[in-house]
Amino acid sequence: MLSLQHLTKSFGTMKAVDDVSFDVHHGEILGLIGQNGAGKTTTFRMILNFIEPDIGAITWNGAPFTQNQYDELGYLPEERGLFPKMTVENQIVYFAELRGMKRADVRREIPQWLSRFEVKAKATDKIKDLSKGNAQKIQLIATLIHQPKLVILDEPFSGLDPVNVGILREGIMTLKQQGAAIIYSDHNMDNVEQVSDQLVMLRSGQMVLHGTVDQVRQSFGRVKLTIESPLTAEELRAIPGVVTVVPHHQKLELTLADETVGRRVFELATKNGYIPEFNQQPPTLEEIFKLKAGEPNV
Repeated sequence: MLSLQHLTKSFGTMKAVDDVSFDVHHGEILGLIGQNGAGKTTTFRMILNFIEPDIGAITWNGAPFTQNQYDELGYLPEERGLFPKMTVENQIVYFAELRGMKRADVRREIPQWLSRFEVKAKATDKIKDLSKGNAQKIQLIATLIHQPKLVILDEPFSGLDPVNVGILREGIMTLKQQGAAIIYSDHNMDNVEQVSDQLVMLRSGQMVLHGTVDQVRQSFGRVKLTIESPLTAEELRAIPGVVTVVPHHQKLELTLADETVGRRVFELATKNGYIPEFNQQPPTLEEIFKLKAGEPNV
């Protein structure tokens, strides 16, 4: 288990990370979200021992990291770092050897990894000749081929089409099933919601959300309502506690002041019987992200 306890890091007068604590268990994915500058990268760099915290501690399975244990870690940075003139094989071998793998073992495993991620390239192709998507797959393979027990993925799906996102997501889920602890960061909240067991949101270095995806969403109440009924938008807006009404195809999407308003909407919509749809849900993770990111600092 990775455990962060009361991490704090300042650069001059700017506090980049302010008393951040969370755990990531084996076989679990934690989504770390926040706007640019929220403190995610600084947190990653402290875990990776690139920089030291001013206050707090980082432990792996109950003890500080040893130098050898850093070979058990896989890191995919937001800034990609492939060498354009290298071949696919030599690039993967290079990174794997840095993590303690033997060259012969890496070369033996490369074909199955290229197949698993459906890389449209040969091992002898040069990185500079690959599409962006295939280059991104190569970097992810280089991050995972040594079977790390702790993985940090910073924007792994950036710029990929939905098909390739699905392929890479399956690879990450396989690693989770094998027992890896994974920290995953993305600005696409749909991706975060689909893969994360728990999430942490940072704003100005402070934790403002922490829990499972369901816990976080449910904490905001079932204030989003989609309805298809005889009621018009004007009639719905006239109901006390209905904050907004937005037409969406044949349906209307409502935001409620609180979830109890849904009962009144339901009673009015169904007074003459059956209606095609009434769906009351918590806000999506993207809506929560926008709400929390826009709150003033206190």
